[in-house]
Amino acid sequence: MPVLTRLIPSPVVVDIRRGALDGLAGLLADQRISANGKLAFAISGGSGAALRRRFAPELPNASWYEVGGGTLDDAIKLADAMKSGRYDAVVGLGGGKIIDCAKYAAARIGLPLVAVATNLSHDGLCSPVATLDNDAGRGSYGVPNPIAVVIDLDVIREAPERYIRSGIGDAISNISAVKDWELGHQVCGEAIDGLAAAMARQAGEAVLRHPGDVGDDGFLQVLAEGLVLTGISMSVAGDSRPASGACHEINHAFDLLYPKRAAPHGEQCGLGAAFATFLRGDKDTARLMVEVLRRHQQPVLPQDIGFDADEFVGVVAYAPQTRPGRYTILEHLDLSTDQIRDAYADYAQAIGS
Repeated sequence: MPVLTRLIPSPVVVDIRRGALDGLAGLLADQRISANGKLAFAISGGSGAALRRRFAPELPNASWYEVGGGTLDDAIKLADAMKSGRYDAVVGLGGGKIIDCAKYAAARIGLPLVAVATNLSHDGLCSPVATLDNDAGRGSYGVPNPIAVVIDLDVIREAPERYIRSGIGDAISNISAVKDWELGHQVCGEAIDGLAAAMARQAGEAVLRHPGDVGDDGFLQVLAEGLVLTGISMSVAGDSRPASGACHEINHAFDLLYPKRAAPHGEQCGLGAAFATFLRGDKDTARLMVEVLRRHQQPVLPQDIGFDADEFVGVVAYAPQTRPGRYTILEHLDLSTDQIRDAYADYAQAIGS
């Protein structure tokens, strides 16, 4: 009987621990990513500048590029600036916008990417997608997975706490996203990749069930690992489906309808996941999500991030338009505006304000 296997696209190195950045140059050399340190670093003007001062002396052959923002134009400018350098790899050193720009730039010039995260705000640090603002709002661009992911928990602790806690909502939202995927399979015959679903679901459950908080190294480790596993699950599936259902449709609707007022990605996804889970009729899981999100100081009601009930109803009504062809509980129920308003009132009453 033949043995059938598949190759799973994943980083060569995943290093998550305190002090992980202390050996960055050696890690890249040992893994044959860059023996002589000929690297192009993409950094922010804030925390990135401080990290440049820290690492520049031990990486004298590296070049450093400050990323202007998180737009498609920023990513293209970054690629154009890097393409004449004959580098071994691109290193994205920063938060989500920096890493997404670095992902896109590395793909554009045909170089591997090393993702060095300075916060845990969402699961994009290891995903095969770069999310960038463009003239139409915001777009998702397919890119290769990072060749290495390095997360130094000491560096993570220096980030604003809101941008650490935001990743909690994004990780927990996997549980709702996988349920939507299963719904698409049951109703529409959509194929499910069982390995990708298992990875995403277990990453979310590990964060949901962990008793710790962001001040606890054990919890930070689980959160970081969960976000990395989520990114790999998307590569396994060849799609964002394991981590993107109604929760992310609601998130994208916030971004598109209220671009100047939108909250961090993970906060909106966590709120969307709790509401979608309630719509699905799984009220016990919805209450648990709400309990955990509140314990981590994450939003569970729209007013927690500055929106009123009517605005949230409009967001939910618009959400299916953000991912045409994707089947979630929102498409399944196909609620009218009045029905969404009633469902939200029931949700708010059930979880308590």
